[in-house]
Amino acid sequence: MNQSGLKPAAIEIGGRKVASYGDPFIIAEIGVNHDGSVARARELVHAAKAAGADAAKFQMFDADMLMSLDSVLAVYQRERGARDPRELLRGLQLSPADLGALADECVAADIVPMVTVFSIPLFEMARTQRWSAFKTASPDLVNLPLLRAASAMYRPLIVSTGAATRDEVAQAARWLEAVPELAFLQCTSSYPTPDERAAIGGMHEIAAITGRAVGYSDHTASADTGAIAVAAGACILEKHLTYDRSAAGPDHNASLDPAQFAEYVRLARRAARMLGAPRKELQDVERDVRKVSRQSLVAAHDLAAGSVLRASDLAVKRPGTGICASMIDAVVGKRLSRPVSADRVLVEADLATAETAARSHA
Repeated sequence: MNQSGLKPAAIEIGGRKVASYGDPFIIAEIGVNHDGSVARARELVHAAKAAGADAAKFQMFDADMLMSLDSVLAVYQRERGARDPRELLRGLQLSPADLGALADECVAADIVPMVTVFSIPLFEMARTQRWSAFKTASPDLVNLPLLRAASAMYRPLIVSTGAATRDEVAQAARWLEAVPELAFLQCTSSYPTPDERAAIGGMHEIAAITGRAVGYSDHTASADTGAIAVAAGACILEKHLTYDRSAAGPDHNASLDPAQFAEYVRLARRAARMLGAPRKELQDVERDVRKVSRQSLVAAHDLAAGSVLRASDLAVKRPGTGICASMIDAVVGKRLSRPVSADRVLVEADLATAETAARSHA
């Protein structure tokens, strides 16, 4: 296990290996922020690319296929003016054919196309399209039939875990253990998520439970949350992208506009650069300071050739170009091969070898 507590696991998405302590894979979740407009969806694809995202993700659903007559709205949806769950989704859905064209648009724009499929019959259409990876939404962590359908796509699969217990995460990991390219995202299913409920640290337990790559699906309203998640070990970030945070609709105000998203990407990638590798090592940029600021053994007074060094003959001073202060116990008792003036650092050549010491003694 590495220093952050996260197991070293990886996933390959769109031909790129993604793992902790590397550049994060950043997903622009377009979701339903296109408001049911294909033209707006295309604009958001290019906005995601311009902002530096690695992938653009859509949602493939059919309101009547997804919602029973007993379906209800979430509180945040009611607060934003929705009155009927089916009516809400009908106004936001794009046809599978339109979504397939958007996958093509992503490929043309050189951004990885991803999709969340919400109903099993839709997978057959999605299978024929150019989606590089699939993702499941948090509510489907316990939807065994849908997880089976998603895993049967034989493409990378990313699983969100919002509103789930640790036991449910472990259960899903068991169900999906045969999926080779698999990752899990920590998530808080609250829109937007307040800072004190972001629960980024939950990634650590998810990694321990699943042994898979982990990331963070971000529903906060902040541009720096992704950077914090990367510093905590996330190798994947998902964040909603919108054209206008004040637009009507269920997800706009928990999203970032293109300029904010670009800042989100910049901060996350900076965090990855600053985090570096999970090991302590001497870096080239440190070598000059190391040399001048470390301390060496120094002659406390003039020392004659042949002197046997005592602790009182030695001081410890800068620079670190001589015998390191850590070697003082090994140096005491050694014989000098040549004189050393007061306040000069000792170097290895000042110490007699066993052969020269024997000749000097003779």
